[in-house]
Amino acid sequence: MSGFKNFLMRGNVVDLAVGVIIGSAFGSVVASLTKDILTPFLALIVGKPDFAGIQLHIGSTNFGIGLFINAVIGFVLVAAAIYFFVVLPVNAMNARLTKPAPAVAPTTKKCKECLSDIPIAAKRCAHCTQLT
Repeated sequence: MSGFKNFLMRGNVVDLAVGVIIGSAFGSVVASLTKDILTPFLALIVGKPDFAGIQLHIGSTNFGIGLFINAVIGFVLVAAAIYFFVVLPVNAMNARLTKPAPAVAPTTKKCKECLSDIPIAAKRCAHCTQLT
């Protein structure tokens, strides 16, 4: 039992559980945004408040194309919300918090005669034997 307890108390498991709970709550907020605000806004443009009624009839089979359209719209809105409200702010914050790497001093120089790369401390070029 102690091994199981240690597994549950590790940071990764707790972080994952918190992420799933917050993701679920965020999903319901985005679903409400889609259903209550954006779909009626699309209805102003397209003329249909809900695409669920759109069906394709082939023989005796009905294909719920409107439900698929609603799912695609919901997915695009969730992906856009996550990108604009989570990914971009986190990337901007990380960019501000991380310091740029210091410039690395060059270890080679160009030979004046043959333009090959030679070590900075070299007195002669190994390719053309000219003094540097």
